[in-house]
Amino acid sequence: MDLLAAADVIRAPLSETLSRLSAAIAGAIPHHAIAELSNCSFAPFKLRGETPVTITDIAALRPLLPGRGAWQGRAAMAGNDVPVVVLVSDVSVPSALLVLLRADDTPVTDEVLAPAVALWDLVTAHMEGLRNEAVPATLAVSRAAAAARAVAISDLGDAYGASLTALLGVLRDHGVDDAVARSRSVDLAVTALVELRSRADLDRAQTEERAGEAFERLAESLRRVLRGRDVRLDLGTPGAEEGADRIVPTEISATAAAVVRSAVHAMLDDQGGVGRVHIGWKIVGAVLRATVRDDGPGTLSCGSLDRRRVPERLGPLGGKVEVDAVPGWGATVTIEVPLGPRESPREDPLTVLGARELEVLGRVARGRRNRDIAGELHISESTVKFHVAKILEKLGVGSRGEAAALAHEWGAAR
Repeated sequence: MDLLAAADVIRAPLSETLSRLSAAIAGAIPHHAIAELSNCSFAPFKLRGETPVTITDIAALRPLLPGRGAWQGRAAMAGNDVPVVVLVSDVSVPSALLVLLRADDTPVTDEVLAPAVALWDLVTAHMEGLRNEAVPATLAVSRAAAAARAVAISDLGDAYGASLTALLGVLRDHGVDDAVARSRSVDLAVTALVELRSRADLDRAQTEERAGEAFERLAESLRRVLRGRDVRLDLGTPGAEEGADRIVPTEISATAAAVVRSAVHAMLDDQGGVGRVHIGWKIVGAVLRATVRDDGPGTLSCGSLDRRRVPERLGPLGGKVEVDAVPGWGATVTIEVPLGPRESPREDPLTVLGARELEVLGRVARGRRNRDIAGELHISESTVKFHVAKILEKLGVGSRGEAAALAHEWGAAR
């Protein structure tokens, strides 16, 4: 394992990272399966190998592990007690785990473990960089990870189907007395519930965070940015009224934080004379709003943010950025990122109707009877009935009243 191995892993597409890691480590630490539990935007849990390890198996190892380094021993994986080596990186929070499932218990020496841990640190740092910068390609992959979580939920359903089947088996067993049946049933139900909550909490921890916690991470990264510069950092730390306890998707908070950092860099590098930067962060309705304000010359332009790909980062999430710069008074950058996906505009349902049908619908909406409509349009009453029937069919409604309501909503009742 050397720097070339690390470069090969980092250059690989996200979908191949784990396979490349396995290949880089296999010569020093032979293994037949490898699993990852990290903050990766692609998917927090990944597995390569034939052993059906679950995210719960990996999470159960955390109490045994150091804050950073390596641990080796035997652990329950897919229902079997197997030898494992676990690499722990504290570059991310919570620590990222790389679990190697081995065929034997032969101890791995510290001389072998040390470079393996260093490699895992480098890969974890790379993943954290992608997550924190939140570029569009990473965001797109993050959205795709939702499909992977859907598969995990499906697997969870299968697992609990098996639990319920076992529970019913106990209840239907006439050879077991009531007291024993109740005891076994309670044990099965409690075990299933504990596992369900464990998996749900783990998935939530990987995909969501509190707004206040996200701000603390941002503040720490800004302190590093400003270290060594003669610039004061003022933090508008959010409280309960600003939504500090609100749960937000990590891709939203990561994008907002990345844009805030870009704004700070733009203020410091593209202007002169900035002595103070103030950061605000709060939830307003269904929007995460961040503000960056300086005391500089007020010459900041939208071009400075464009060059740092700010609109490109915000675009996939429907976010926006505004720059308010007043010469001599400083500049303020306001960033807004919706907490949920943008709503698609509703399509006008009346576009399926022809011109004559729209004329008939308009009169229906105004309360005209078929006989009156026939007279106004100079057609027969049976033709009006035919048009009304087609209108109801095309609009997918069951009555003239429902059709009339749509006509009023979409402006066809005039």
